[in-house]
Amino acid sequence: MHALIWILAGAAGAAAMIGAARFIARATPRAVSHAPAVAHAKQSLETQVARLGELERRILSHVVHREAVARDTNIEFEERLTLGERMADRLSAFGGSWTFLALFGATLLVWIGFNVERPGSFDPFPFILLNLVLSCLAAVQAPVILMSQNRMAAKDRVDARHDYEVNLKAEMEVMGLHAKLDDLQQREWARLLEIQERQIEALARIERALDARVSPG
Repeated sequence: MHALIWILAGAAGAAAMIGAARFIARATPRAVSHAPAVAHAKQSLETQVARLGELERRILSHVVHREAVARDTNIEFEERLTLGERMADRLSAFGGSWTFLALFGATLLVWIGFNVERPGSFDPFPFILLNLVLSCLAAVQAPVILMSQNRMAAKDRVDARHDYEVNLKAEMEVMGLHAKLDDLQQREWARLLEIQERQIEALARIERALDARVSPG
């Protein structure tokens, strides 16, 4: 009698486990049903890659081959400067310094003092020659400053382009990591489904065996 009770209890437990396993098995395909969406996303990604420009394709190649994109744009920009551009930058830097202002003020004081104190000076009051020199200095200094500012703007564009390359590569790396995680998740779901199917088969065999042992009694 006790043996029959134990057999019936085992059969009931096995039936409950089979029911739970079947419920999980029905829920699992719904969880992995987004696999076609993932495949569609991959196709869409391939289409987007085909539409990329030259810069984006180059960055994608760096991502695929695990190559670095970051570099020192200052050194790269300085290596491309010509002699005239270097001289313009140095003159512009000197013209915007306190040293230039001090030398300029001292020169004006000496010039004015020398021509005021000497009656037969080369530039008497109202200092026409001094005004001509100052006008020529301003006319030369303004284009030099503009050339230096244009190069600074070009350097800023190079920096912005480099930042865009680095950010684009980082974004592609993040997208690649998300794709790998999605692929691992799909594999784990498929593996879990396979394990559950095996468990259902094993529980079904146990149920049949228990039914076979109960039926003769």
